[in-house]
Amino acid sequence: MKDVAKEAGVGLGTVSRVINKNGPVKESTRLKVEQAIEALKYKPNEVARSFKMQQTHSIALIVPSIWHPFFSKFAYHTEERLSMHGYKMILCNSQDDVAKEINYLSMLEKNKMDGLIAITYSHDLDQYISSQLPIVSIDRHFTEDVAYVTSDNEEGGRLAASKLIEKGSEKIAFLGSISPIMNESMKRRRGFEDQAKMLQHPFQIFELQEPVRDIYESVQQFIEKYPDVDGVFAMNDKWARITIEVLEDMGRSVPEDVQVIGYDGVTASKDDQLTFSTIKQPVSLMAEKAVDTLISIITEQPTDEKVVLPVHFHDGNSTR
Repeated sequence: MKDVAKEAGVGLGTVSRVINKNGPVKESTRLKVEQAIEALKYKPNEVARSFKMQQTHSIALIVPSIWHPFFSKFAYHTEERLSMHGYKMILCNSQDDVAKEINYLSMLEKNKMDGLIAITYSHDLDQYISSQLPIVSIDRHFTEDVAYVTSDNEEGGRLAASKLIEKGSEKIAFLGSISPIMNESMKRRRGFEDQAKMLQHPFQIFELQEPVRDIYESVQQFIEKYPDVDGVFAMNDKWARITIEVLEDMGRSVPEDVQVIGYDGVTASKDDQLTFSTIKQPVSLMAEKAVDTLISIITEQPTDEKVVLPVHFHDGNSTR
């Protein structure tokens, strides 16, 4: 529709009125729009048109696992924000089951819901994603031009490296895994590595292909191979917790012998305290931005297609 509006020299609203035949348009303007449609071979998006006519005021949220603290907290804040806007939330706990996720996309196409917020790492989902559908992705990039919301992962990696060095670690390391799916979290390693290189500080990279069969065993093998590493940036808080457990089981003291920094900064419940050091994502703000962006897409309002939010360092008991 944007291309048609540009070709015809009119606004999006005018194009919408011509296509939907639901408002006054001058005959000369209507002809210009129709000529632009013909020239561009534009086919009106029937899904988008029906959304305007019959909204369900329900939004689906796909998460890989509700057991993961980040995903459960994100879901909590998403539901709160949607409620403020008068929308209901449908939760899909996909367990990385692509068939489940495709089913929700099918529901979206059939107008059984108004939009979708997706945290998904399923490889086969990309072919079902269309930029014509009201979708907001968290962290992940799709082939189609889909809006996404993320934290500043690269800056988080730089910050972690700087803090470990600032607090006295002489040899630092990044520990984590890499998904076959392109996503923003991959930039954590890049930021860490770039910062260590810029500061000319010794570092190691330990990155495994997902899925990782046994994180504990993998971390243990790394620590045994590189006993001189005294500062670790783990790709997320799960890896950080396991790294701390491995070190303590090996008789290494945290943070006296080895400092550890995670990434996420969420707790298992709202009453729990965040104890170890981590790069904290603004989870509630990410949820708010995802909802606001999606509603702007649904209502055809201008919106940012890429939202990157700042992170900060939480100084806990796993750094000096």
